[in-house]
Amino acid sequence: MSNEQPAPETNSITVELLSTVPLGPEIEGMQGRQLRMRRFTFAPGAVFGPVHDHAGRPGMVYVLQGTITDHRDGVTTDYGPGLGWPEDRNTRHWLENRGPMPAVEISVDIVTEG
Repeated sequence: MSNEQPAPETNSITVELLSTVPLGPEIEGMQGRQLRMRRFTFAPGAVFGPVHDHAGRPGMVYVLQGTITDHRDGVTTDYGPGLGWPEDRNTRHWLENRGPMPAVEISVDIVTEG
């Protein structure tokens, strides 16, 4: 059981696919997977929810602008420009922009192609 507040649904987020690389031809055993890079723009008050995990979809995030608040395991952490975080199989979280300006992150992850 967790005493964490329920996460709202996603709102006020723009997602732009920047690039993908099919990993099958690059790394043996990675057929059907791709490396993906996206830019997320969080308007003030935006939420990326509800709580979600990264099982089978590891990645990393880097904040370019503004501040993104990560809610994970009952702990909130603010990440500003130049900071980021890993997202591994144990990650269960949701994100929000509590600040007055848009927040922008780059997200790179490995996903199933399709």
